[in-house]
Amino acid sequence: MTNRLKDRVALIAGGGQIPGATIGNGRATAITYAREGAKLAIADKDLALAEETVRMLIDEGAEAIAIEGNVTDESDCGRFAEETLKRFGHIDVLQNNVGVSTGDSGPTEITVEAWRFLLDVNLTGMLLTAKSVLPAMQEQRSGVIINISSMLSVTSDSDVKGSAIDESHGQVAYRVSKTGVNSLTESLAMSQAPYGIRVNAILPGLMQTPTAIEMLMAETGASREELNRVRDAQVPLGGKQGTAWDVANAALFLASDEARFITGALLPVDGGQSLRRG
Repeated sequence: MTNRLKDRVALIAGGGQIPGATIGNGRATAITYAREGAKLAIADKDLALAEETVRMLIDEGAEAIAIEGNVTDESDCGRFAEETLKRFGHIDVLQNNVGVSTGDSGPTEITVEAWRFLLDVNLTGMLLTAKSVLPAMQEQRSGVIINISSMLSVTSDSDVKGSAIDESHGQVAYRVSKTGVNSLTESLAMSQAPYGIRVNAILPGLMQTPTAIEMLMAETGASREELNRVRDAQVPLGGKQGTAWDVANAALFLASDEARFITGALLPVDGGQSLRRG
């Protein structure tokens, strides 16, 4: 432990995770922050999952609270900030980790309901959480916001390719929402720079997280081994997917003073996959 975030307060939206064989981005980041001295507020629509993360953080010796709420509800997002401030007195870091792909498809198959749902969760939710913490960050003249985007926002590669697990039907809403996250990140970085607030995004590539692997297993019927084989083969760096710890380490850097002169960055954490453009 180097205490790079000593006495900092971090609010992580989407800090719980669905069950799986691996760890998710939000939980891994929360643990990484805790090990570096941060105090944590873990927000999730499933309170039990948030509380599970909090128990892990307490085991790490950190102060942490769980907050239940939905990022698509502006009043819930306001409560995320209010309860964090009530407990800890300030907010130094917001990490927007919530993202879904349920119901996505190509442009001729996707329903209007699925389109609106995906944009509401993946994009509007990030605006609402940022809106909730900005007054406190502006008042203290400092703060960091980290948005989790996706490498699909900058590359044409499908998330999964090959035989029984081909997703050639498309991911139109997911991709558009994550491209919107990139633009939102840049817009916030510009508007909040005078307040000393830094805003950056992480673009994960193919990751062995529960949201990726377990959900794909359920959707495609493919085995874990087959999914990992096909996904590993698409990663230029070492032929192996990343893990949530790779995202967490990037987030730690962006949250720390080591990134004090970095804002508006879209940081790929993808083993070079986003280099395959066009």
